[in-house]
Amino acid sequence: MLTRRHFIISAAALFSQPLASKAMAATAGDWASWDAQVTPAGFDPATSNPWGLNPRFLPRLVEANDGLKPGDIHVDAVARYLYHIQGDGTAMRYGVAIGRGNLYEPGTYTIRRKAKWPTWTPTAQMIKRDPHLYEQYADGQAPGPSNPLGSRALYLYVGNRDTYLRIHGTPQPRTIGSRSSSGCVRMVMAHINGLYDQVATGTMAKLYPGEDFVTASN
Repeated sequence: MLTRRHFIISAAALFSQPLASKAMAATAGDWASWDAQVTPAGFDPATSNPWGLNPRFLPRLVEANDGLKPGDIHVDAVARYLYHIQGDGTAMRYGVAIGRGNLYEPGTYTIRRKAKWPTWTPTAQMIKRDPHLYEQYADGQAPGPSNPLGSRALYLYVGNRDTYLRIHGTPQPRTIGSRSSSGCVRMVMAHINGLYDQVATGTMAKLYPGEDFVTASN
């Protein structure tokens, strides 16, 4: 298990069904238009902050200890950070939100699917738990800036089983740093847009328990 020593500082979250309705499919033109809507003018990942985030949640390059596999993702549930390990001994660190209460599920997963501007359908468990929130979307919600999965989604699997857990953009960026999702890992849309292109399918994503630090404080 990683501990605080493994990283040295020098960088609605929701379940979703895996298949999108063809009727809800968006075009590349839609994607470009929506990307422009969620990306601040003159966007600089290290400094742009129209969302009013704590500055520590802005993307930052940090040092990583030896032995961490380049390309892998590690999520620190305590500090609310996601780390993407680079090939030169560094990691890109992003602020995230995680699942509230017991909805957060630590574990080791594989990213088997990626999607730009995905559709979203709440699971049966979500509808049963909170029908006033989710029943209206039982047939799915079309992609777009208000969709709970946001601009990009990385789909987490155990073997060939879809866990319905995602790392995804959120239309609620002010939740970054909190426990507010239904289990997924949320990111600012402009941030996950940059991460998405760097992550290959087959990548490992490790979500650490809420009581285990994997980072040092800055």
